[in-house]
Amino acid sequence: MARAEWGPLVTAVRDGLVARRWRAIPLTLAAVCLTALFQFVQNQSWGYRIVQDIGSVRAADPLPVALLRTPLSLFVPALELPVWGALVQILVVFGIAEICLGRPRTLLIAYAATLGGTLYARLAIAAGWLPASDAQIVDTGPSAAVVGLAVYVCWRYRAWFTCALVVVTMVVECVLKPNLAGWEHLAAIAAVLIVCGARSLVRGIRRPGPGSAG
Repeated sequence: MARAEWGPLVTAVRDGLVARRWRAIPLTLAAVCLTALFQFVQNQSWGYRIVQDIGSVRAADPLPVALLRTPLSLFVPALELPVWGALVQILVVFGIAEICLGRPRTLLIAYAATLGGTLYARLAIAAGWLPASDAQIVDTGPSAAVVGLAVYVCWRYRAWFTCALVVVTMVVECVLKPNLAGWEHLAAIAAVLIVCGARSLVRGIRRPGPGSAG
């Protein structure tokens, strides 16, 4: 079962690392370094405001400002959580995604997941589904991108059990500890699942039928 679930994925990652070693994950290494740098800067008396102004997104921010900050928000870790956790998540999940999907697609999926969480927060607060005070909470940072990439890679390599486990874990987290971050994680998963569904639909349209020529 484990071989069927993870075999193709493990093979792809192993072959990528054997062939290129650390050159296989330059995006991941840059993301880890950037996250560590943001963590250091935002914990300095002179740096907190700088990081807030360029990479922290709240639902209360004007939408154009939030959209401009969202790309960098992927790499701004939460102040109240240990940064090593975020760095390990980025190294593992971004690394696997970069090897298996390539850099452009990894960035696009990470951005789509983060943007999905950010836009959901605005919608849910405006609709009254979440308390208005959540508008002042900084979004999830790297974690929404990590969750979204994990789901996409599992879908891409047909690791259905692992994909379901990630989704169920996020649902349980949201039930046990309902907060903005939990809902943003679920919104990030929903955004990525929409992307997966769209790609499956496009592939189905492009695939020739049994009686088609060529």
